[in-house]
Formats: sequence, structure tokens, C-alpha cells
Amino acid sequence: MSLFKGSGVALITPFKDEENVDFEALGRLVDFHLEHKTDAIIVCGTTGEPSTMPDDEHLEVIRFVIDRVAGRKPVIAGVGSNHTKHAIYLSKKAQELGADGLLHVTPYYNKTTQKGLIEHFKEINDAVSIPIIVYNVPSRTGLNLLPETMNELSKLANIKAIKEASGNITQVAEIAMLCPEIDIYSGNDDQIVPVLSVGGIGVISVLANILPDETHDIVEYFLNGEIEKARELQLKLLPIIKALFIEVNPIPVKEAMNMMGFNVGKPRLPLTSMTEKNREILKKALVDYGISIKE
Repeated sequence: MSLFKGSGVALITPFKDEENVDFEALGRLVDFHLEHKTDAIIVCGTTGEPSTMPDDEHLEVIRFVIDRVAGRKPVIAGVGSNHTKHAIYLSKKAQELGADGLLHVTPYYNKTTQKGLIEHFKEINDAVSIPIIVYNVPSRTGLNLLPETMNELSKLANIKAIKEASGNITQVAEIAMLCPEIDIYSGNDDQIVPVLSVGGIGVISVLANILPDETHDIVEYFLNGEIEKARELQLKLLPIIKALFIEVNPIPVKEAMNMMGFNVGKPRLPLTSMTEKNREILKKALVDYGISIKE
């Protein structure tokens, strides 16, 4: 059974400052997604900046979101690490807190071999009893998980899906061919329809932070056979998607949310506020789409 079909929001984490999460704002964001068409909430994925959080804060954010959602939508906890023992610790804690699934990025910086990837995920798989989504994002990790490796991982009991952000549609198609039992989620908002076309069932989305209904609709249209509607909406959203990645994620999406009145604060260092030039490009993309600016 799939964790979800449709749009899973890669939820941002609102901060008061370098030391404190704004839990009041986080609650409002969760409620926003509960009221809209978001199909699952991914907390403390890359967009949530967990790499800037000590473990206690990281787990408190996960706990807060799980409690706020209260079973109304699946909550998937980002608990990846480049240290297998640490990844297992966070995974067990997230499972204890009631997460419906886990998102695990491939090890970054120290990286590993394909053999090491198999051993890393096997250790995590054996430590928990809830579904795991493997996250392949070579642009951030410097490491690409190959389709043949995913085929080996698919034999593990709890490895149920992959978030594919390689940008390589041929690779996504090869995963679909080799691992028909594995759910595939697009990890790139500009490639939702292409990934769906080779067997994907949804997206884990940055865009959904600001346009949850539209992101869901792309997937729903496609899965319902309304391919042209899905294609048209994907293309209509491309200028906003491009603007949301004009600087390193989540810098632009947080800026967009502040422009829209969500008041989510700034990213934590080493991420900074946007340059004024890029901020104007982002603002224009939002206005051109018809989004009201409240700043």
C-alpha cells in the first residue's frame, strides 16, 4: 500500500531566529495544508532545514507536526544522515513519535559506494517497521543511487518508495522498469508530469508550500487520465517553479511565503536572504501568476 498518491509538501520550518523554531507559525502552516489538497506532509526534509537543527529540536519539530496533523494526512519524517548509526537513532525516534513513514537521503559529503548504499539502507531497514522513502538527490549529495542499486534495496521489507531528484528521466524509467513494486515520487517540481509518465504516483514538492491545490491537481489530472490538463498546468507553473529555485532551496520559497503573508522568518545560516535582484524576479513571477503580495 502506498504512503500517498498526489502531492506531498516538503514543508518549510519557520524560524524566529537562529536558535528558535516558530511553532505558532508552524501550526498555521500545518493547518493550511490540512485545509487544502496536500496529500501528505514531509517534515524536516531538505526544505525544512534539518541540517541546522540539533537532534532535540529536529525531533520536537517532527513531534509537533505529527500531533498537529493527528492522523488526518500521512506525516513522513526526514531523518536522513551521512552516519548510519545516527540515521538509525533518528528513525527509531520518529517511529516512536508516530511518523507514518521516513524519508532518507543518501549519505552526503563522505558519500559511499553503491555497496555502501545497500549496507546503509539495510541497517536502517532492519531497525524500523514503517515505510522508508529513499531520497536520491545527486546535486546535493554528490552521489547518485543507480537503478540497479534501487533494485537491490527494493528487496528490503520497509523500502517502499523513492524520491527521485536526479533530473534524469531515463534513470527514473529504469527504476520503474526494474522495481515495479516501488513507488516513485518526483523530487523536481518541473518534472512532475514526466515522472508520472513513466510510472510515478506523485511528487514531494517545494512548490506545494505556496500552491498546494495546483500541485495536487497536476497529479490528480494525470492519474485520472486528463493528461492534457496535467501538461497545461505543469507548463503554466514553470515560471514560478523556476523562480523558486533561482537561489538555493529553501531561500526563495521562504521569501515567497513571507511576501504572501505567512511570516515564516529567514533561513538559518549558512543560507541567507535573497539578493534584491532575485527577489524582484521572484516577486514578478508570483504577481504574474496572480498571487497577492501582502508585504
